[in-house]
This record gives sequence, structure tokens and C-alpha cells, in this order.
Amino acid sequence: MAERKAADRRTTGRVTPKKTAAAPPPKVDAGIASGRYTPPIPKEQKVSPRWVPILMFTLLGLGVLVIVLNYLNLLPGETSNTYLLVGLGLITGGFITATNYH
Repeated sequence: MAERKAADRRTTGRVTPKKTAAAPPPKVDAGIASGRYTPPIPKEQKVSPRWVPILMFTLLGLGVLVIVLNYLNLLPGETSNTYLLVGLGLITGGFITATNYH
């Protein structure tokens, strides 16, 4: 019975058809825009303002500082998850700012 099931599963020959020769792609005139090409952005537009890296490092530094001061119990009140969330929020803001830096 096992031999019969194995024999039923066997196929002979190719399952998918052979690849046929495709027509050559149409030639595009160099003067005509195809709609696929996006020209590179000029360097003048890629420069971020000076405040972007300053804000990025400030947010990252303040976030780390808040978390460290929370664990050293140097912030008002006791150690709190609120301070931890504020610090993580500041660090997240620093990472978001870093993704916009050119």
C-alpha cells in the first residue's frame, strides 16, 4: 500500500512549462523620460540645519541623565516609573531626530 501511494505521487517530466524566449525590451530614446528614473537630490537640499544635531544630542543626553538620576534616587520623590518613561521618551525623541539628520 505504501508503494502504491509513493507511485501515485511520482510525476514524470516537467511540471511547469519551459521558459520561452522573451521579446527584447523596447529601446528607450535617451531624450525621453521613462518615468522610472528619479534624479538624485542636490546636496544643497540634503543639509540639515545646525539645530538638528544639537537637539538630537540634547534629547539623548537628557534621557540618559533622567534615567541615571532616577536610579540614584536624586530626583524629587522616590524612584518612579514615570521618570523612567520620561527618560525613555527623551531618548526616543533623540532617535527620531537622528533619523532626520542629513
